[in-house]
Amino acid sequence: MQWEGIREFVYVAESGSFTQASKKMIISTAQVSRQISALEKRLKIKLFYRTTRKVSLTEEGHIFYQHCRGALDALDAAEQAITNLQSKPQGKIRLTAPVTYGEQQILPLVNSFMERYEDIEVEAYLTNLQMDLVEEGYDLAIRLGKLNDSSMIAKKLGTRTHYLCASPAYLEQEGKPQSLAELNQHSCLLGTLDYWHFKDSGRDKNIRVTGRLRYNSGFALVDAALKGLGIVQLPDYYLKQHLTQGDLVTLLDNYRAPDDGIWAVYPQNRHLSPKIRLLVDYLAEHLS
Repeated sequence: MQWEGIREFVYVAESGSFTQASKKMIISTAQVSRQISALEKRLKIKLFYRTTRKVSLTEEGHIFYQHCRGALDALDAAEQAITNLQSKPQGKIRLTAPVTYGEQQILPLVNSFMERYEDIEVEAYLTNLQMDLVEEGYDLAIRLGKLNDSSMIAKKLGTRTHYLCASPAYLEQEGKPQSLAELNQHSCLLGTLDYWHFKDSGRDKNIRVTGRLRYNSGFALVDAALKGLGIVQLPDYYLKQHLTQGDLVTLLDNYRAPDDGIWAVYPQNRHLSPKIRLLVDYLAEHLS
C-alpha cells in the first residue's frame, strides 16, 4: 500500500505528462491519474499543478520527488542485484540511434548480440533527432560527435573519421586541391551543413563551401562523388569500401580533423542494468 502511486508519480514528474507516464508504464492515462489522486489524498498534499497544457510539480511535489527518485533507484538496484544472479540476462532493451549509422553499424551488432543472448528483447528506433531518453522511455542512445547533454552518462564506444575525397576522374579533369583555400575553386557536394571541418596549424577550422547540389543523404553524396560530380566530406562508414577499391581518393589529409566520438548514452539517474551493460560492452568491443 505504501508504494502505490510512487512510480506513477515519479514518471509524471520526469515527463511532465500523464500520457507519457502511462505509455512508459503500459497502463491507461486514467489509471495513472487515479493513482496520483489517491497518493495526494493519502499524503494530504497537492503534488502537481494541472492545466490543460502542462503538468508541473508543486513545492511539496519537488521535495517528495527527490526522495521518491532515490527510493526507486534503490529498489531498481535491488531487483538488478537479483537479476545478476540469474544464469542468463533477460528482458527488453529500448534504444535509439542515428538512421544510417544505426542501419550500417549498430543494428547488425545488436543482431549478433541477440544471437548470443536468447532471452533479451530489443526495440530500436532509428532517428537523426536527439530523443529525450527519460520522457520517451529509452534505456540507451547511440550518439555521434560532440555531446551537449550534460545530464546524461556517456561511454565512448569508438571513433569515426571524416574524409575529404573525390573520384580519380574528377581529379584528372579538375585537378587536386593543394590547400583549403583552393576548395572554393571546386565543385563541393553538400550535405546538411554549409561548411566542412578541418584542422589547420593545430586549430579547428570550419571552411564554408559551395556547390551545385545539396543532399541530406550520405549515400546520394557518395554516388555523386563516384560519378565525378565533385568533392565530398563524409564519415568513414560511407567511404571505406570505395577508398579501399580506389574508386575514391582522399584529399588534403594533412588538414583532416581529429576523429570524433561514438557514444552510448543513458540517464544518470538510472542504474545500468546487466543486460544493458552487456550490450554496451559488446558494442564497445566491436566498434573500438
